[in-house]
Amino acid sequence: MILADKIIRLRKKAGWSQEELAERLGVTRQSVSKWEGAQSVPDIEKILQMSRIFGVTTDYLLKDELDEEETLTPLASMALMEEAATDTPLRRITLEEASEYLKLRKRAAPKMALATALCVLSPVVLIALSSLSEYSRLGIGENMAAGIGLCVLIILVAAGVGLFLSCGFQVKAYEYLDTEPFERADGVERMVREEQAAHQPFYAKCNIFGTLLCILAVLPFFVALTLNIRTQWSVPVCILLVLVAVACYAFVYGGTYQNAMKRLLEEGDYTRASKARSKLLGTVSGCYWLVVTAIFLFYTFGPNGNGQPQYSWFIWAVAGVLFGAVVMAVKVLWKGPENNF
Repeated sequence: MILADKIIRLRKKAGWSQEELAERLGVTRQSVSKWEGAQSVPDIEKILQMSRIFGVTTDYLLKDELDEEETLTPLASMALMEEAATDTPLRRITLEEASEYLKLRKRAAPKMALATALCVLSPVVLIALSSLSEYSRLGIGENMAAGIGLCVLIILVAAGVGLFLSCGFQVKAYEYLDTEPFERADGVERMVREEQAAHQPFYAKCNIFGTLLCILAVLPFFVALTLNIRTQWSVPVCILLVLVAVACYAFVYGGTYQNAMKRLLEEGDYTRASKARSKLLGTVSGCYWLVVTAIFLFYTFGPNGNGQPQYSWFIWAVAGVLFGAVVMAVKVLWKGPENNF
């Protein structure tokens, strides 16, 4: 007797309809119908659930040569009941919810990209005005340059943060995709795979374009060296930041939708093992940037600070590079939860 026949036999023996069995297993009636019609096979989690609710062994369900029911011993039955009581059922995402989530992420992609670019561009005006303040004939003093530059920096960062928060609130109901394991309803994976295949060429173009811009971003420094312009490094720095901002726009524009699909498929950085350590990474990230901010403020405005933020901006650049190293170190050193998946 095959598995499909055993499911039918056990369901009818329990006096349940396909809808009732589906409700107990947390699946659709169509899924049960496909199992009983031998059109698909339930996964191992559903096999274990059926073993518990029907009171039979998994061997009886899985082995075709076993036609007589192998009921669980009282001890085994109690163990399975305790396991069922302690197991938290996984949240389930439907096809409609997955489609809505992808629509929201596709709509948010240009906003997220713009927010990232604004944050990268934020110090450009400060650096440029500070450089121009050295020429007295322009009438721009150091205090004016620092004041205007800092105001523009804060405004651009605030605009970027506002866009990030706005996009985040739109998908607040789907936060569990980043932190919890979940189940996908029938048709979700297929739909996401099709979207992923369609998006792949655009994603590749964005990555190629962004990578080339990052490589070209150092070119102004070599041009300045060639022309022997060593006193005005602010110009190459500003050009570098503009090119990096455009590159970040491309990366985020293509990556936002790509990462949304990876979340639904639990792939890449969104596997269940990665989710288990996401809280630790979030804590480390928060503490890290608070420390960096404190260092910047102390170095610039502290008792021994120079009081000139236009010259201490490099702290953020160094911190950004080191942050990647910190994240990698945390992933390497903290592997405990991965053994549970």
